[in-house]
Amino acid sequence: MFGLDQIIALLSSHGLVLVGGLSILEGPIVTVLASWLASNGAFDVVPLFFVLVAGDLIGDLGFYFLGRKGLGIVPPKWRHRLGLDGRRLRKMLRHFREKGGRTLIAGKITHSAGAAILVAAGISRMPVVPFFLYNFLATIPKTGALMALGYFMGSAYARIDGWISKGSIIVLAILVIAGIGWYIHHKRQSSCPQD
Repeated sequence: MFGLDQIIALLSSHGLVLVGGLSILEGPIVTVLASWLASNGAFDVVPLFFVLVAGDLIGDLGFYFLGRKGLGIVPPKWRHRLGLDGRRLRKMLRHFREKGGRTLIAGKITHSAGAAILVAAGISRMPVVPFFLYNFLATIPKTGALMALGYFMGSAYARIDGWISKGSIIVLAILVIAGIGWYIHHKRQSSCPQD
């Protein structure tokens, strides 16, 4: 992939079209860098916001359709090895019917788990309209927060890139620990005899 200095040079010289394309591939750091360039007069903030939101949503839809269409390409033997047997797929389907919105928003916040959750939503055949709406609702504040970070602190973009990576890993770890705790608690309650 590109280095951060190369991305800045490309964004400065090729405008919003390139920003949109790069934001499909790597949204958070491109958002920070483009917002920093906006603070230096390279872009107007409002059009930049719309381009960044659109790029992020297009990237998310790409992962969704990869899951939705890609499962049929995977041979049954590999699906089994990946743990995607019929029982697991029915569980995923039920999960995304009941808690799809919450799961998508959590994936958007953690960033590190985002791609896997987007693909899982596609595999479970979550309807595309609710998928898109929940993703849209989570993308607006995330993009706004990353833009503010870039606008006011973008000159420290190398450190910000590290913060995004570390922060998303920390949030993912917290969610995993909370999920394990909930699972253990749920198992203990279901194994206790009821009066």
